[in-house]
Amino acid sequence: MKRRSLTSALARGWLVWVTIGVVALAAFAVYRLHGAFGTLDVATPAGAADQIVPFNPKRVQLEVFGQPGATATITYTDVEAHPQRVDNAPLPWSYNDSTTSPAVLVNVQAQSNGSTLGCRITIDGVVKAERTVSMPDAYVYCLDKSG
Repeated sequence: MKRRSLTSALARGWLVWVTIGVVALAAFAVYRLHGAFGTLDVATPAGAADQIVPFNPKRVQLEVFGQPGATATITYTDVEAHPQRVDNAPLPWSYNDSTTSPAVLVNVQAQSNGSTLGCRITIDGVVKAERTVSMPDAYVYCLDKSG
């Protein structure tokens, strides 16, 4: 029976021992890095978020105006950016709403059976867009992206 010496056994299995050492060192390094960046405690208590309080409500007014007695087909986006349509609306017409969103994108388009038609977008009392058109079956639009 042949006896193996300890050095010959280590000489044959050195790759296994080096691999085990590298894996152990890498695992320890990852553990330490998780601790350094505070990612060990991943549980967050319920209700810890701050309450978001609405602030500075914006008052939005859309107006369409034209010849008295005329009607218009009006399409607009409301303060939630949902498209809306009003058929045969008597002029003058207006839409008023308020929102606490940080930005408001509104537009209004109208086509009338009259010869004069205008639109206006007012946010917090400041006119942001206004147009007037004079022609048969007038079409007008106003757009505000700054609100």
